Amino acid sequence: MNTKRITLIIFTLVLAVFLAACTRVERENQPADLNQNNSNQEGTNGMNHNHMNHSSSGELPVGIKKAANPKFKVGSKAVMNSAHMEGMNGAEATIVGAFDTIAYTISYTPATGGEKVTNHKWIIHEEIKDASDKAYRPGDEVIVEANHMEGMKGAKAVIDSAQQTTVYMVDYTSATGEDVKNHKWVTEDELSNK
Repeated sequence: MNTKRITLIIFTLVLAVFLAACTRVERENQPADLNQNNSNQEGTNGMNHNHMNHSSSGELPVGIKKAANPKFKVGSKAVMNSAHMEGMNGAEATIVGAFDTIAYTISYTPATGGEKVTNHKWIIHEEIKDASDKAYRPGDEVIVEANHMEGMKGAKAVIDSAQQTTVYMVDYTSATGEDVKNHKWVTEDELSNK
């Protein structure tokens, strides 16, 4: 019986060493940007926006209303003062659409699995499945219809913040040289005149 117990202990130790080595090799073989503290991170979770759909088809969610009197008119230019993604802050944007709605920051675990995303900016009220007539409050749980990032559509999310505002769909060229079309969304307070 002692021999069986010793064999089991040795086997367990060997297995633990093997698994630790595999984990180390896996980390070393990851792309460099996943191992760096990237400025694109959402909160402190290490999830960056490399899986974000920077451009979109321009298709609008059902029920969204054009802004009656937006500060930035469609066709005008503005400077973005936000850093949702690499190369966005300071880029010149062309306003493609302006809409009055409620913008939310959310935290969610992707429907496809993976690390939790915290304080993602932005989804809007019309991008929530079966959205109520009233604004959601911080702490409310919703199902996301937006598809801005991989695994976002269909994910259960918690509302982190909500603000009634005008949101803009914009075209811009990022500081990294990427041409982005119909980017959703930038809030009015994230834009300034040229």
